[in-house]
Amino acid sequence: MDYVYGPGKNHLFVPGPVNIPEPVLRAMNRNNEDYRSPAIPAMTKTLLEDVKKIFKTTTGTPFLIPTTGTGAWESALTNTLSPGDRTVSFLIGQFSLLWIDQQQRLNFNVDVIESEWGQGANLDILAEKLAADHSHSIKAICIVHNETATGVTNNLATVRKLLDHYRHPALLLVDGVSSICALDFRMDEWGVDVALTGSQKALSLPTGLGIVCASPKALEASKSAKSVRVFFDWNDYLKFYKLGTFWPYTPSIQLLYGLRAALDLIFEEGLDNVIARHTRMGKATRLAVEAWGLKNCTQREEWYSDTVTAVLVPPYIDSAEIVKRAWKRYNMSLGLGLNKVAGKVFRIGHLGNLNELQLLGCLAGVEMILKDVGYPVKLGSGVAAACAYLQNNIPMIPSRI
Repeated sequence: MDYVYGPGKNHLFVPGPVNIPEPVLRAMNRNNEDYRSPAIPAMTKTLLEDVKKIFKTTTGTPFLIPTTGTGAWESALTNTLSPGDRTVSFLIGQFSLLWIDQQQRLNFNVDVIESEWGQGANLDILAEKLAADHSHSIKAICIVHNETATGVTNNLATVRKLLDHYRHPALLLVDGVSSICALDFRMDEWGVDVALTGSQKALSLPTGLGIVCASPKALEASKSAKSVRVFFDWNDYLKFYKLGTFWPYTPSIQLLYGLRAALDLIFEEGLDNVIARHTRMGKATRLAVEAWGLKNCTQREEWYSDTVTAVLVPPYIDSAEIVKRAWKRYNMSLGLGLNKVAGKVFRIGHLGNLNELQLLGCLAGVEMILKDVGYPVKLGSGVAAACAYLQNNIPMIPSRI
């Protein structure tokens, strides 16, 4: 049986769920309490204000929903659109595919722009569609900021420029599940109307909170949207916001305390420093992959993700064997290749509460695994490449200067 004790810690390097920091674990280690007492609304009020900071918005309205990213998707769609509305969505990997499937099952008219897996969203085709849409039949652009199946990050600023250039009123709905709190994200500056993330990604919490932030334009759209919604209805939240009790139904008390601790850690480090740390780890991982003689699934540098790297393996290797060997021999969790890239890639997640020395341990493990499965890697090559970069780029820890 696989599920037995292994000495030391499991080395968790999937692109979510991620490592949970000790202060967050301690904050969540508490009994249940009455969410109608004065304590929970008081904490919720501060959480809602502080959550806006990770989206970089002053005008957005956040919702903390006890759900996953999938539920947050549904919340974004059903509160702003009506059945039959035309959306434009980009198919670039497994998670964009799943969001498109959800849009179709919710009876929206989805105009899919498909790219080869490993490429980013085709914004040239988006420009053509916006230019041709004189009647403004497109009601929303739905885009995954960071596609974890292929390690691709899309340029949201360019999407906003296109919408502004063609003076198109479509809503911009963004899946930031694996980007917010790790990659540069600017809700107000980029004119994002709905952004969402999940607690188990860069926030480094357990799964169970879908965090959605809606612009004033999105809230206005919700007043006329005809999609059926109950559990995900923003209006229910807004009523209780006005009352000062904040919760239309029972929240996860422990996750709220965990979120408080997670945000405190992020703000103590500094959000821009958190993003810079992810940039360093993404670069170091890519240098290791290059030193191993392997290729990144992501086809252009402009699309490289700093939260996950999808590594292409030679045709004679099944990448699933790399993931199995990591788990069985080295107590390490790597990401499988999904759907079209199953067996062709393995994924190294490098997001959340993670530092550079932890990453180097992962890279050393990957080298041994590659050797195990018959790939002629030179042991130490990737680690050395990553070290050479990191040694010159890791700053002093601000609190210890």
